[in-house]
Amino acid sequence: MSNFIDFTGRVAVVTGGGTGMGAASAMLFAKFGADVVIAGRRPEPLEETAAKVTAQTGRRCLAMPTDIRDEEQVAKLIDGTVEQLGRIDILVNNAGGSALAPLAELTTKMWDRSFSLNVDAAYYCTREAGRYFIAQKSGTIVNVSSMAGIYGIKRGAQYSASKAALQMFTRVAAAEWGPHGIRVNCVAPGLIASDLALVGWARHGLDPVKMTAHLPLRRTGTPEEIANAVIFLCSDAASYISGEVLAVAGGPVISGND
Repeated sequence: MSNFIDFTGRVAVVTGGGTGMGAASAMLFAKFGADVVIAGRRPEPLEETAAKVTAQTGRRCLAMPTDIRDEEQVAKLIDGTVEQLGRIDILVNNAGGSALAPLAELTTKMWDRSFSLNVDAAYYCTREAGRYFIAQKSGTIVNVSSMAGIYGIKRGAQYSASKAALQMFTRVAAAEWGPHGIRVNCVAPGLIASDLALVGWARHGLDPVKMTAHLPLRRTGTPEEIANAVIFLCSDAASYISGEVLAVAGGPVISGND
């Protein structure tokens, strides 16, 4: 299996790469031989993560501050990757976010913001990277969605809808671009204990133990466990997998007696 997980000579772009699942994915790509570009709005965590990745792996990791909701900045991100590292082989659309609110209180601004970050940004990045992928007749894309896009979440209509849209975008992109040698897949994380998630849960008085009591594995996941799934889907071990949504969520929730 180790022969399949080898990214030597490849270049990966990870959005939202400064923290959490994005940072964990960047580190793992580099450990398996890739050079990496990480993008996000805040320079400080990007630079910190880039330095850590390079120090621990010896691979190049470039921090490129980018607001991926802006088409022009996205174009500069992708073109800049090719200019500085010579190519692009992998795109991980990891950046995303949510702000929960009851449906009756959901504003148009909140709805639009969710789709801008969770759907539009992934489209911009995919479109720009796709120009290179189609020309070289190879490329791999992984979109990071959410289990909310499968089952929905109360107080998160806009978030659930946008993450479901990202999953359908994945399937259509895979169908259209497969003939060009491009694979597109999606990861749907469940309750992942990233630093930002832990802060948010604490702010809202949510107990991770209670939240995961219904899950077969009875615990939250880690950013590294999401990175493992991302790496697998980008690797040659998944060479015949495209257009799929992989749930990484602690197991299925099934009714019935224990």
